[in-house]
Amino acid sequence: MAHQATPSSQKALMMELKSLQEQPVEGFRITLVEESDLYNWEVAIFGPPNTLYEGGYFKAHIKFPVDYPYSPPTFRFLTKMWHPNIYENGDVCISILHPPVDDPQSGELPSERWNPTQNVRTILLSVISLLNEPNTFSPANVDASVMFRKWRDSKGKDKEYAEIIRKQVMSTTAEAERDGVKVPTTLAEYCVQTRVPSQDSSSDLLYDDLYDDDMEEEDEDEDESDMESVGEAGGMSPTEDGGTSTRRYDNQDDSGNEDS
Repeated sequence: MAHQATPSSQKALMMELKSLQEQPVEGFRITLVEESDLYNWEVAIFGPPNTLYEGGYFKAHIKFPVDYPYSPPTFRFLTKMWHPNIYENGDVCISILHPPVDDPQSGELPSERWNPTQNVRTILLSVISLLNEPNTFSPANVDASVMFRKWRDSKGKDKEYAEIIRKQVMSTTAEAERDGVKVPTTLAEYCVQTRVPSQDSSSDLLYDDLYDDDMEEEDEDEDESDMESVGEAGGMSPTEDGGTSTRRYDNQDDSGNEDS
């Protein structure tokens, strides 16, 4: 049975996952929802110090399409979030996750939307930036946007928005404890980059499988190339009957007698 090639999106995601686990983005932890599924990632976001989200532990899922990175993934918070750019169901509304189509009514430039040069690392940095600096011009949650503007314009005197965020932050403490996670509360702790401990060797095995696929494809290409080279060197040519090859040497005539 012919060997089925691994989709390029799986190879790209495996490489990104390995990179993010070895060199994490500050304030994030990345794992797979299921070890065998590279298209669904779980993200834990730590609230940045000196912001309303300080001490928070927010979970989200990133779901990738099969044609990634040519199409963008979706980013959905599992933790309840009150934010101008997060829908009630947790979906994040941000330009970088919008398909690269020309939509003048959106108010977004095509250059602000998704393109194949983007990756998970740029998405994470965009999301953490969005938490601290919401876009109130095209909100996903209008009520949260109005409330945020009141808080911002009053320089914190209108506390309704801040109080809701702090309650949400406090509600994440129990989940962090259940997961055995120590949430950073100082800038020094937040900036420490640590590798996510591997639960088992599944990820490595999956990576090895993808690597083996590449090696097998290369070996097949090399074998075909070698056969072609041998054929050219020995004067071999395919016949019309059954695809078998007959060998004919340059120093033989058609009668089969060797030249002296």
